[in-house]
Amino acid sequence: MQTRQIGPFQVSAVSLGCMNLSHAYGKPPTREQGERVLLAALDAGVTMFDTAALYGFGANETLLGQVLASHRSRFTLASKGGMGGVQFPEGIRRVIDGRPESIRKHCEDSLRRLQTDVIDLYYLHRWDKKVPIEDSVGAMSDLVRAGKVRTLGLSEVSAVTLRKAHAVHPIAAVQSEYSLWTRNPEIAVLQACRDIGAAFVAFSPVARGFLCDAVPDVSVFEPKDIRAAMPRFFPDNYAANLKLLTPYKALAQEVGCTPAQLALAWLLHKAPHIIPIPGTTSETHVRENLAAADIRLGAGLLARLEALINHSTVSGHRYAEQGRVEVDTEDF
Repeated sequence: MQTRQIGPFQVSAVSLGCMNLSHAYGKPPTREQGERVLLAALDAGVTMFDTAALYGFGANETLLGQVLASHRSRFTLASKGGMGGVQFPEGIRRVIDGRPESIRKHCEDSLRRLQTDVIDLYYLHRWDKKVPIEDSVGAMSDLVRAGKVRTLGLSEVSAVTLRKAHAVHPIAAVQSEYSLWTRNPEIAVLQACRDIGAAFVAFSPVARGFLCDAVPDVSVFEPKDIRAAMPRFFPDNYAANLKLLTPYKALAQEVGCTPAQLALAWLLHKAPHIIPIPGTTSETHVRENLAAADIRLGAGLLARLEALINHSTVSGHRYAEQGRVEVDTEDF
């Protein structure tokens, strides 16, 4: 398995995003299936597992703790705080909260659920714009000094915010959505990561399932599937986006790989500090995704891919208006 650098850690070039084992894309798999996926990933060579307090409102961290605690020395553990579930009279809702006291509590709760003494990479899941980024990162740096966290990361921040945070404490990684159909990090954040020596961790690298063999059927999304509220999956936009798939799959066939592998290989070719973290509920797809690290793409093929799928050819915004304002877009 090829590796890439993230802070002091060497991790598998393709690692595992664990969110959809507990959250986001409709009904999650059973606990038993989640365990099989995690152990299959570990056995196949995945050495970074990415979770968050938000995912399943703690259920995902609990699953990882139950399944992987006994294998803790074999992988780099990444989690996130600063956003989680809060109980309201009408039910649990996600809340962004970057206050220092909240960050400390989130970390303690995560350590307990993960059944570990230390989190290798701890992200601020979203910047709480009511709190200066310096204050939130300052609280996270206290966690490093206390030995509860080894390195720090940020998720979905602009290059400007990244540099402000890095001035307080070294930032080992930035995690944001990045794929052929979401190219925002190319504006400034990828370069900012290079400049400060941070890794860039790409979530949703196969476009939330769009760049896969089994294309999502938007007509049967379950009520809790977050894609139902994403404009690119709205019927008119989705119909236009589907027209991209025939030529895209033809390129995958030309390379001799699956559509998902092509999307991951493209990311790996973009820069050596990029680490994609595809999620899956399938043991077979775990192995398929890891094999993308061995695919070689020529310059001509890369240019054809980027000309086919990009901001100009994809229909629909990444998020609806309400969702977009939660992302730090100042210089994204």
